[in-house]
Amino acid sequence: MEAFIPTGQPPAPGEHVTVEVHDIGFGGEGVARHREFVIFIPGTIPGETVEAEVTEVKKQFARAKLLRVVHPSADRVVPPCPHFGLCGGCQYQHIAYSRQLEIKRKQVSDLLVRIGKFPAEKVDPVIPCPEPYGYRNRIMVRSHWNKPAQKLDIGFLEAESRLVVDVERCAIAEPVLNEQLLEVRKNPPPRGGIKVVLRVAPEGWVVPRDSFFQNNFFLLPKLVETVRSRIQDAGSRFLVDAYCGVGFFSLEMADVVESYVGVELDGMAIRSARQNAQKRARANGEFLEGQAELLLPSLVKRFPPEATTVIVDPPRKGCGPEILQCLREVRPKQVLYVSCHPATLSRDLNILCEGGVFDLERIVPLDMFPQTQHVESVADIRSGS
Repeated sequence: MEAFIPTGQPPAPGEHVTVEVHDIGFGGEGVARHREFVIFIPGTIPGETVEAEVTEVKKQFARAKLLRVVHPSADRVVPPCPHFGLCGGCQYQHIAYSRQLEIKRKQVSDLLVRIGKFPAEKVDPVIPCPEPYGYRNRIMVRSHWNKPAQKLDIGFLEAESRLVVDVERCAIAEPVLNEQLLEVRKNPPPRGGIKVVLRVAPEGWVVPRDSFFQNNFFLLPKLVETVRSRIQDAGSRFLVDAYCGVGFFSLEMADVVESYVGVELDGMAIRSARQNAQKRARANGEFLEGQAELLLPSLVKRFPPEATTVIVDPPRKGCGPEILQCLREVRPKQVLYVSCHPATLSRDLNILCEGGVFDLERIVPLDMFPQTQHVESVADIRSGS
């Protein structure tokens, strides 16, 4: 994915342009150039020639809406969802799944090169999801009063506004959630602006309603397998799990280490983690409530750094500077960075590896979010020599 630097004359709003799409930006929009000026066009695929109408012009780029595909890609497919293009939940339903995986690998590697200054060869092929549709186990349903139609719209936010698309069925949600969605529509909220979270509880796990859990059960075994194999490859004997949530990674890895400790700010999640540990008889570790930024320095020092793996699975904004500095100072044998945002991942890896403190072994992307712009990645870095 290239850096978008304007080099030509911008088009005018409302102008119709015919262009060739040559890339896809991380937001899922096709990238084209008109008179050498960058234009983002949703719903397109690299290699296509399309006609589009310019809707917005900025200093460095323009946006346009797709009017017609002049020469379609061989990877173009018919989206199964009638709301695709209007609903903001999916960006890639028009692209064959195998091509989606190629696009996501390129996006991760491009960001790794451009922001992290690492070689693209460090990125593995994306591990596919066995169920590209009907996989999401959690959705947030929104409501909005549609004044012109005099009715309450219930569904998801539009791609280009804060309005709500009225949706009866979500193509990427698990079937049971679509049944719940129909119940919400039969018994609607009393007014617009109310959010309703629908969720399938993970089997065998205690998870509070508002606590985080991975949203794709179908690819979860591959995520566990990836993290486990990386820890075993490093030969670590101890595990520190920052942002541990309900203890998912700690407890799934507890049998391959001598001892573990997890830390999480969400008190309800920590109580659930302790319950999950009891249910699984994982007595070789503990869970602590608190800010990872404050507790991590002392936790890492519990174990010999040369035999310890630290797992960080932060929010999309990435790790705070305190955690990055702590890891650079303590220099555990291995850091496994689990991320759903390749840009912040690349940024943080660059900081961690600066000066040879850590070396990047590899990045394993997993398609936890088929049909969307998002991709999960597991980065394995090791203490430098």
